[in-house]
Amino acid sequence: MESSLSPRRRRDRRGRGMRGPAVLPLADSGHRPPLPRSRRETFDRIMLDVVTAIDERWSDHLGLVEYAVEDAPQLPDDWDSGRVPLSSLVRGSGTTPTRLVVFRRPLEHRAADRADLEAIVLTVVVEQVAELLGIEPSQVDPRYPSDDDD
Repeated sequence: MESSLSPRRRRDRRGRGMRGPAVLPLADSGHRPPLPRSRRETFDRIMLDVVTAIDERWSDHLGLVEYAVEDAPQLPDDWDSGRVPLSSLVRGSGTTPTRLVVFRRPLEHRAADRADLEAIVLTVVVEQVAELLGIEPSQVDPRYPSDDDD
């Protein structure tokens, strides 16, 4: 029987210690990677991962492209389409770079979880880059589902 004077060595009532997503395993360097603190930071990280992979593969063909994230599109008062744009692509000319803007809030609204958000961001970016290059989206990134996958 435990003495009432001895200190308890357990960290919680079941003795498990800290658990859950706040506790990450240590990386090879012995440090934990920083967690995104907000939805915006999480989205930016997803966007950066997608854009980096695509830009590494296609930068020679794309030329100068600026990638950006905005919270939501600015829609005119008389917008009656009923559909909210997920991205915007403005082709550059001369020294003006092409600008690809992805709208965070409409994409987050469509995603059920992080994996779904990653898939949606990949789809939107790949389709815009495919339009720039004039090729099929499945050629831009192998993760994009081709018509043969049906």
